Amino acid sequence: MQIEVIAQKRDVQGTGASRRLRHAGFVPGIVYGGNKEPLAIQLDHNALYHALRKEAFHSSVLNLKVGDVSEMALLRDVQMHAYKPLILHVDFQRIDADHKIHVKVPVHFINEDVAPGVKLAHGLVNRILTELDVACLPGNLPEFIEVDLGTLEAGHSIHVNDLKLPAGVEPVAHLKAENPAVVGINPPKGGAAAGEEAAPGAPAA
Repeated sequence: MQIEVIAQKRDVQGTGASRRLRHAGFVPGIVYGGNKEPLAIQLDHNALYHALRKEAFHSSVLNLKVGDVSEMALLRDVQMHAYKPLILHVDFQRIDADHKIHVKVPVHFINEDVAPGVKLAHGLVNRILTELDVACLPGNLPEFIEVDLGTLEAGHSIHVNDLKLPAGVEPVAHLKAENPAVVGINPPKGGAAAGEEAAPGAPAA
């Protein structure tokens, strides 16, 4: 998925200039990376604020247009005001279609309500990772990673290496090596699931 972002070159820099820019309804920013020098930019605050509320904006290849020049970029950092709905600064990184990128992609969980560990054993779903750091070419970047809990039982979990990732997408090396859990189903409090017999030697209720 590619989203267009409109920006203008920012000629004046510094704390005072950035403050005046924000008062005028703009957000100071920078785009860096690739074979070009970092470029100071400014963006419309309201347009950027609404874009940031969309999950896909944080994990998609962006078509960053600065004047008449368009280039692919990723959102890398956003600085927000401590308590006001105000964006203070934003960073973008240029990317190349032929080079792999590392991006955190949101995880979407499906079939939680029909998982045996929930429906039959009355366990509770424990979402451990809500996003996954992946490596892929820009053209293969997924909007999200889907995790199917349809067969997951209580006391079991789904790990990174269990995921069926889209073609050309793989977890970053350290995640693949460590193979952390993504989601699990905790057994219900009190031990055995409803309907199960107590373990031998366990005191009667």
